[in-house]
Amino acid sequence: MVYSLAYRRPPHVESRRTSTASGESGPSIGGTTLDEAQDNPINYGIPEALSFDRIIDGGTCPPCTTRDFMNYLIYIEHAAENLQFFLWYRDYVRRFDLLSENERKLAPEWTLEQAEAQALALKDNAAPMKSVSADAAAMFKGTDFAAPKATVVELGRGRPNPFGTPPMTPTPGDHGSIAPSEYPWSDSGSTLRSGFKASHDKKAAGAFDAADVKLQPFTIQPFREEISRVISTYVAEGAPRQLNLSSKERAGLLHALAVTTHPTAFRRVLHTVEWSLRHQAHQNFIRWTICNGNRPRVIFARGLGIAGIIGGILAAVLIVLSNAGRGWRVLSAIGFGIGIATLVAAWKGMCVVLHGMHHRHLRPWELFAEDDDASSILELKKDSFDSIGSSNSYEDQPWVAKYEKRNLIRKVFDREVWIQEPALRQIQDTIFVQAVLGSLVLTAICVGIFVALPKGNFY
Repeated sequence: MVYSLAYRRPPHVESRRTSTASGESGPSIGGTTLDEAQDNPINYGIPEALSFDRIIDGGTCPPCTTRDFMNYLIYIEHAAENLQFFLWYRDYVRRFDLLSENERKLAPEWTLEQAEAQALALKDNAAPMKSVSADAAAMFKGTDFAAPKATVVELGRGRPNPFGTPPMTPTPGDHGSIAPSEYPWSDSGSTLRSGFKASHDKKAAGAFDAADVKLQPFTIQPFREEISRVISTYVAEGAPRQLNLSSKERAGLLHALAVTTHPTAFRRVLHTVEWSLRHQAHQNFIRWTICNGNRPRVIFARGLGIAGIIGGILAAVLIVLSNAGRGWRVLSAIGFGIGIATLVAAWKGMCVVLHGMHHRHLRPWELFAEDDDASSILELKKDSFDSIGSSNSYEDQPWVAKYEKRNLIRKVFDREVWIQEPALRQIQDTIFVQAVLGSLVLTAICVGIFVALPKGNFY
């Protein structure tokens, strides 16, 4: 079974930003709203079985799982921080809703009215501040000309809270959001180890200070310690997984987080992140996944298609120049048919040979998984789904050097694996049928032209 013969692959979407101040429609998680994907022409070419929500909810098979989506964002698009933040936020909303009502009251909701008022305040105060050199700052220190500095209370540092109520942190059985990080936690699982905690607190305090935010010591708010780690990982300037936020979005988020740890504080930032995932990364991921061969194999297939077409042209020309009957010219259809079908499919990223078996090439990071140490592979997989982790750099991973040393012939004929996702196989079947039908039409036209030519009678 195939889709409509008018089916087209999702177009490649360039990186774009959407204004969070613009009008919004359609529901989304955490109270954020988005345009429905079905109403956006950019989503044309993606069946419901491969929708963004279906992939995130784990309703797809390889190579279209959440793990495959994450790998694509790390190794191809280099924007995995959006998905990592999105997955953390989903889990954060779930854990926040599980709190008792008394605990939730400690973190009031950040309403749309507050967010809009804060956005207007930031807009009014958008006049850029001139940077002052260190010597000038020292000279003006203590005078009326000194630059104002926000008072920031670093979380979890200094004297203990007199209220004696620790912040709500994950339990030993629920340290992280998706695939939790083990190293920052103490053996009891109740608090962060001092070194990691101080580092995150210092970065979070620096982010608040840079945004000129006066933070109140709301250490009894639930998940306040976790919010500090999220700020140091995703929001602060130079963070290892810094989100692509405007200065206004970053400042607005920090102002909201200075007041509350309620999930609604992330409303506007989440809109930007989710828009990017749904309307850019998801489309590009499906388009990339449709390709069943690596780049050398696809280029090789294109070469074979062009060679087949050239062979058909040479055969037709030689027969026309001879004294053979017109019927013999139909033999050139073999070269035309195979060449055009192969070229059309390869132009859409598919190798017809691999498609005949519903196979795909293993990705470079999958190729050496069996050869590398199992523990290191497990650690790499854990890190990408770890909500609070290091940067998404992969240049030092073992497979990179190994794949670069692999010769071209081995890349063309790399190992293959069966495609498990039925919807993806159906898309590839549709593209193959389109290539065959297109080949039949073009072959008939080409052969008809050569059949209509008079004999050459040269030999």
